[in-house]
Formats: sequence, C-alpha cells, structure tokens
Amino acid sequence: MGGCSEKMHLLSILLLVFLLSPRAEAGEIIGGKECKPHSCPYMAYPEIVTSRDHLGSCGGFLIRQDFVLTAARCAGSSVTVTLGTRNIKEKQGTQQKREVVKQFPHPRYNHFTVHNDIMLLKLKEKVNLTLAVGTLPLPSQSNFVPPGRTCWVAGWGRTTVEEPMSDTLQEVKLRLMDPHACKHYPNFDHNFQLCVGNPRKTKSAFKGDSGGPLLYAGVAQGIVSYGQGNAKPPAVFTRISHYQPWINKVLKEN
Repeated sequence: MGGCSEKMHLLSILLLVFLLSPRAEAGEIIGGKECKPHSCPYMAYPEIVTSRDHLGSCGGFLIRQDFVLTAARCAGSSVTVTLGTRNIKEKQGTQQKREVVKQFPHPRYNHFTVHNDIMLLKLKEKVNLTLAVGTLPLPSQSNFVPPGRTCWVAGWGRTTVEEPMSDTLQEVKLRLMDPHACKHYPNFDHNFQLCVGNPRKTKSAFKGDSGGPLLYAGVAQGIVSYGQGNAKPPAVFTRISHYQPWINKVLKEN
C-alpha cells in the first residue's frame, strides 16, 4: 500500500503546541514528503480558540458528513474546521469550512496521563462529498493490528524540531512497534494506545500533528496523541478500535 501520493488514506493533523506538557509533545511530520493535492480527502484542519483566546490548530479527519474525529487535547472554547485543502495558507475552490456546534471529548480523558485522548466534533452543517472531501473508514472493535505493520500518517506539523509548522500537507511511513518500545512512557497502555515509529529512524509525527489519523490498509487505526520533546520515535497514538462503542453511541445520538 502507498501513502497519500499512492492514494492510500492518510491524515492531516495540526496540534495545539501550548496544550502539551514538555514531556508529552506530538504533532509534526518529520522525515516525510509532501502529499499530492487532494490525495487525502478526509483530512480536516481544525482551528481552535482556547479559553484564554489563544489560537491553535490540530489535525482531524472526516468520518461522517457532519462529524470529524480528533484528539481530546484539541478542545477549545470554539472550533472551526476546514476540509478539502492541502496548503492551509492558500484559498482554494475545493475548500469547505464548517463551524463546530458541539465538542465531544471522551468523558474519561485525562490531560495528565493523556489517556482517552479522543474527541468527536459535530459540524453545524454537513459537508458536500467531492473529489477533495471524503470520509475515512474506522476499524471494528475487534480489529487489533499487530506490531510490525507499516502504517501512514500525515499532517501540517513541523518538518524538523526547530522548523515552524508546514503550510503544505506532509506524509510519512511509520512502523507499528511492540509495546515494550514505549516503556519509557510511564502511562502507556497497549490496550487502548499504539506505539508507533521505529526508534532507529528519524521519521515521526511531532508538534502540529495531534488529532490526525494513523492508517493501515486504508482504515484509520490510531490518532496522533503525544511523543518526546525531541521528536525521537516512537510516539503514542490513541487506539481507535478500543473506542468504537463510544464513537457509535455519540454518532447514533447526534
């Protein structure tokens, strides 16, 4: 399977850097390449106004015409989502912008342990499905992808530790690791999190990518959550399959 350029589903994600603690930073694509225009139609770019009126961004992905899935850390006093865009600084005719009318962070989200880092965003109006805007499938609750598999992630985050966030969508191929590779994260739990990124490689998601999907075989298996401040892999992703009952409940009731 390929990445964005090979029309494999990938994600875009920008992260609220200021919401992350120094030991738990995640968000940019490091060691990747630029995605082809609109090869990832499910990618969403949420712009967040925080309670302190700071403006930040996260990544996310469209799972229904009126719902975007992202990380719970991306909650704010108000959120606006842009879809159908590759370069966030350019105005494109394919763009669709929607106001978020309700945020559904997981009820057991813990900012300190970064457990249950998942959130649903209800859009005020449904988006129109086009070549540039589409939905991304989710795994079943029983879908447990084993370590060793190659996955893809994308985002508008930083491309190096020191660089500012990227204007254009980037993608990178990452390996799903054994749980022991994340043993240096004291709160890592393999049951509802994924350990992603070969520690011998310089490829990773980093600042600016939180909230975006990790894809395997065209299905969103994870959500970028957090990593090390120096961007050294592996990083921690939320395991989507664990949360399918909760996701289905929210979608059914809304």
